Amino acid sequence: MSLTPDSVPRLPRGVRMRFDAVRNAHVLLAPERTFDLDQNAVAVLTLVDGARSIRAIADALAQQYETDRGIIEPDVITMLDGLLLKRVLETVPAP
Repeated sequence: MSLTPDSVPRLPRGVRMRFDAVRNAHVLLAPERTFDLDQNAVAVLTLVDGARSIRAIADALAQQYETDRGIIEPDVITMLDGLLLKRVLETVPAP
């Protein structure tokens, strides 16, 4: 399944983002796995709340970084698609 701008992502139960003081970096914790996150991933995942669509996430990032949403949105989709494939991200079912 590929994400679209209208997809609403969320972290599944048991997956959370945390700051690891030992690594001095943010990580994504999942059962029996840990993913190191760069600053871009942290910026995106901070906005993943199960309520915002990818379009809304890209809009917020575009405003924050003063750039065009059209530049950011494809990169956000690609990153979140990768997390979806690794099963550390899911989408809110459509009503």
